[in-house]
Amino acid sequence: MPFALLKYAFSSDPPIEPDLPPPTDLKPGYDVVIIGGGGHGLATAYYLAKTHGVTNVAVLEKGYLGGGNTARNTAVIRSNYLTPEGVKFYIESVKLFRDLSNELDFNIMYSERGQLTLAHTDATVRAFRQRAEVNRHFGGRTEMLDRPQIRALVPTLNLDTGHLPVLAGLWHIDGATARHDAVAWGYAKGAARRGVELHPLTEVKDFVIEHNRVTAVKTNRGVIKCGCAVQAVAGSSSILLNKAGIRAPIHTYPLQAMVTQPVKPFLTPMVSSSALHCYVQQTGRGEVLIGGGSDPYPLYHTRSTLELKEGLLAHAIEMFPFLANAKLMRQWAGSTDMTPDYSPIMGRSPIDNYYLDAGWGTYGFKATPICGKTMAELVASGGQTPELIQPFGLARFSRFQQINEMGATAASH
Repeated sequence: MPFALLKYAFSSDPPIEPDLPPPTDLKPGYDVVIIGGGGHGLATAYYLAKTHGVTNVAVLEKGYLGGGNTARNTAVIRSNYLTPEGVKFYIESVKLFRDLSNELDFNIMYSERGQLTLAHTDATVRAFRQRAEVNRHFGGRTEMLDRPQIRALVPTLNLDTGHLPVLAGLWHIDGATARHDAVAWGYAKGAARRGVELHPLTEVKDFVIEHNRVTAVKTNRGVIKCGCAVQAVAGSSSILLNKAGIRAPIHTYPLQAMVTQPVKPFLTPMVSSSALHCYVQQTGRGEVLIGGGSDPYPLYHTRSTLELKEGLLAHAIEMFPFLANAKLMRQWAGSTDMTPDYSPIMGRSPIDNYYLDAGWGTYGFKATPICGKTMAELVASGGQTPELIQPFGLARFSRFQQINEMGATAASH
């Protein structure tokens, strides 16, 4: 190994393999056109090529690959949801995440560190007990902790906050983080190696729909024919649905977060409080990441605000008082496509060959691998919806069969 490294270092012509191929022209048509070059779209393209041998695929991204909400989330991975349907789905995603670096031959910096969600009221304690039982029933590692156990796990946490004292906690052992852009790049690299075409700076303007099928996609670089199309955008889901003439109950809200300057390590688990609408974690670089719930008004904009900053910081300081001395380094925002039941919309649409991967709210990143795998299976089968995502179909809203995950996020909605 050392001699191979020396040979590489001193070679005048080292064997450098680029991760991604150079840009190319669009072909006249593709078997599959995936709209959205974030984690979900790239993962779908990867599994289509790897698992199903479908390589005549184009991924269209209006910006740069992984530059949308994939680049703007807080990189949390977990499966401690409320409903059986949600828990089963996200548990499969966690399983895929664990081996994803080896799968993609690309280091996604996966770090299993656990997530602690604080309960401040008796009602929350009862809800957490039920949530722990649902998680354990389907194979998740989630349990209740009392105050002494929380103090031992997070010695720096203030258990007697001025807002409400901490009574107990929901400890999700499987909670983890990963480098969000590395996940997108790893899937992009794997898909490109197998013949998938990646087209950044390619915005979808409209569709050509004939006999209830999408026959072509109009872009800023020309019109391309397609056998089928997959919508995998975030923040603009309802805009794209309108272009296709599809009605869906999605509203978009800003979601903000911020980080402090790096400090010495003091926090391994991710700590959150739905009563304070705040979660805190420390990154591998020492930065303290602070986030909360979505803004209370719809908006197609990724801007940050002083109002939310002040509110989040006040609650973070209730949890960790010494953070009052930390200096804020940067603040940013993403956009969340919220559905009435806070669950995604996956599967078939009213258009025969147009498939939906939308309405993820704040849950999109953690679902990346399993979403790509199941959407690829859906496309490759010609529209046969995999059992795992059948409950998330658009038609559930007309049948009144919602999957209520309201409050399943660490900071509530």
